[in-house]
Formats: sequence, structure tokens, C-alpha cells
Amino acid sequence: MDGQDDKLGSGRNLDSILRIPVTIQVVLGSTTMPVANLMKLGRGAIVPLDHRVGEPVDVVVNGRTIARGEVVVVEDDNSRFGISLTEIVGPPTNDLNG
Repeated sequence: MDGQDDKLGSGRNLDSILRIPVTIQVVLGSTTMPVANLMKLGRGAIVPLDHRVGEPVDVVVNGRTIARGEVVVVEDDNSRFGISLTEIVGPPTNDLNG
């Protein structure tokens, strides 16, 4: 095998990388509360989140926000939600100049 086939972007290696499963999460929002309030929660309790209705939700892959979008009902299955992407988030910048 010559050195060209061993490069990261070569056909076989790239195919292996593209088959790696990743976990995708959609974050509707979050909140902070004292443990005492958490202990009082029961069935039917409503926990208000920091996102408001109509605001985009974050699409997170392996802990990193990669996109934002709107929650939609999946056309083929009205019992499921999906996300319509409205923004692709670029990689974080590493500005070393301040």
C-alpha cells in the first residue's frame, strides 16, 4: 500500500469516517432552580424554560451546536416532531488576538 491511500481523506478512510454514528439532540431550552423546588415537582408540573415560543431551538451534535431551527410536525407522521433548519452555525473561532 503506498502513502497516498493512507491519507485521512482517501476513499476507504473517508468512507469509514462518514459511517461513524453521532448523537443529535435538539435543545428546547433550559432552566436553573434550587434543589428544594426540584424536589417539589410532580406530575403535571410546568417547568418554564429560557427559550420563548417561536425562538429557534439549538441542534447539538456530540455536545456542539451545529445549527438552529424551528420545531415542525413531520408530514408523514403527525405524531412526530422534526426540525426545519434555519441557520447553520459555523465552527467556533479561535481568535488568539483577544
